[in-house]
Amino acid sequence: MRHGKKINHLSRKTAHRKSMLANMACSLIEHKRINTTLAKAKALRQFVEPLVTKSKEDTTHNRRICFAYLRSKEAVTELFRDVAVKVADRPGGYTRIIKLGNRLGDNADMALIELVDFNEIYSTNKSASKKKSTRRRGGSSKKSEAVAETQVEETTTENTETQE
Repeated sequence: MRHGKKINHLSRKTAHRKSMLANMACSLIEHKRINTTLAKAKALRQFVEPLVTKSKEDTTHNRRICFAYLRSKEAVTELFRDVAVKVADRPGGYTRIIKLGNRLGDNADMALIELVDFNEIYSTNKSASKKKSTRRRGGSSKKSEAVAETQVEETTTENTETQE
């Protein structure tokens, strides 16, 4: 029976497991998304989310706690400077796990784990799209816009005249 055994040991000793999760958490904070197995992604989620919650309040004590887990000064700095600012108003759920299918070599379930607020595809804030440049020759875009506007005005005036 597995009563009271909530931690997935990932077939590793304690020191190896903690080091692996610390390295994966540093990579996640640095790159904002990583590919790994589904079991490791779920274990990493439990490891990272309390650290992100602690990073919301920038105190020396919280920085030291995060450094004790991550063991990387650069990762702690980026966590408190960049990540904490983006997740300041979010009450939890800082990571997203997306299943990718099975790995070819050993058929392991693969997953992509990412920080939620750093994904441009799912974000609700729409940034101004850049103007698409083409290599075609033929009039400037301002001329074509002006022609389109005059055509629209002509059709609207014709419609109002026919309605009367």
